[in-house]
Amino acid sequence: MSNLLKRIITSILLAVVLLFCLFYNKNLWLLLLLLVSIISFFEFSKLINKIFKNRNISIALINLTTLFYLIFFTFSAYDLAEVNVNIFFVILVCIFSDIGGYVVGKTVGGKKLTKISPNKTVSGSIGSFVFSFIPLFIFSILFYEKINSLFINLIFLSIFISLISQVGDLFISFFKRKAGVKDTGNILPGHGGILDRIDGMIFAIPVTFIFNEMFLKL
Repeated sequence: MSNLLKRIITSILLAVVLLFCLFYNKNLWLLLLLLVSIISFFEFSKLINKIFKNRNISIALINLTTLFYLIFFTFSAYDLAEVNVNIFFVILVCIFSDIGGYVVGKTVGGKKLTKISPNKTVSGSIGSFVFSFIPLFIFSILFYEKINSLFINLIFLSIFISLISQVGDLFISFFKRKAGVKDTGNILPGHGGILDRIDGMIFAIPVTFIFNEMFLKL
């Protein structure tokens, strides 16, 4: 089985699990979030151990910070799911942003964005921002009355989510590069580890939670 086919099958299965947990039962959603956070913690901890090796104090401090951050991530994702449109919107923006970066980056190519991740290009980054508007237009059609008055805010939110998602991608890429590994794990066939799949979301969701509390209150 080719790597591309593995990625497609894994992506479909992940989408089914995510949608089922999100829309069917909030307890399942919380359980999924806890599972994702626990696996992410161990994957990131493994990177930190490779980078800092015997510097136990540094490892302990970073692991503790990571633990608290993942708790906040879990809380944010669960709270945003109280209104399904919120969390689903964030996830879709992250996914389309990632697709846009990959498609445009591969098609157009051009100047490298950063040395942290050599495969990232400026054109890909622009593509991420452009594709991040697709969920907004979908939601504006499906939930016109609900989001019409917030359309301008949601434009800025889409750009912001895409930006934070790209930063999250680069953040994890930086640590992978420092640790000398290609993937954070191998739990997802064709993708690598959990962090390889949700690196953008794990940053975008807490930031969106804060943005929502301050400006939107959807």
